Amino acid sequence: MSEEDHRTQQACNEATFTVLLSPTHRGVRLARLLAVAHLDAWGLPSEAAAHIVAELAANASTHGRVRGRDFQLSLYVREKTLRIEVTDTRGDSVPPGPGAVKAPEDDGAENGRGMLIVEALADHWGIAPGPVPRKTVWAEIDLVR
Repeated sequence: MSEEDHRTQQACNEATFTVLLSPTHRGVRLARLLAVAHLDAWGLPSEAAAHIVAELAANASTHGRVRGRDFQLSLYVREKTLRIEVTDTRGDSVPPGPGAVKAPEDDGAENGRGMLIVEALADHWGIAPGPVPRKTVWAEIDLVR
């Protein structure tokens, strides 16, 4: 049994963390750092989750940004699933849903791959509208594989 498997088995069955962050580069970086710190404290693997948090927070900061309004990062552990939620206040700006994400046509494009990363790393993900004017993009990772 690897050390990571052992840590996952010892992890708590339920945990929750929620924070409001500014839709800035600093807020995106802080979202990733806080997620990794909490997952490590809970004894859970954090690599895939860190990438997912970074992409969802970056999207909230870039596409979901409304002046004067923060985005929310929430982490939930329930039994053997980690759920990551990022909520912003631009319910009118919705990314393509699961299965509809396409790679940018220009191979040299510097952006446009965030949801592809989420789709590749998450076991399940989706978009939940509302309450108006919000939307939540969520991703789940099975902790026992």
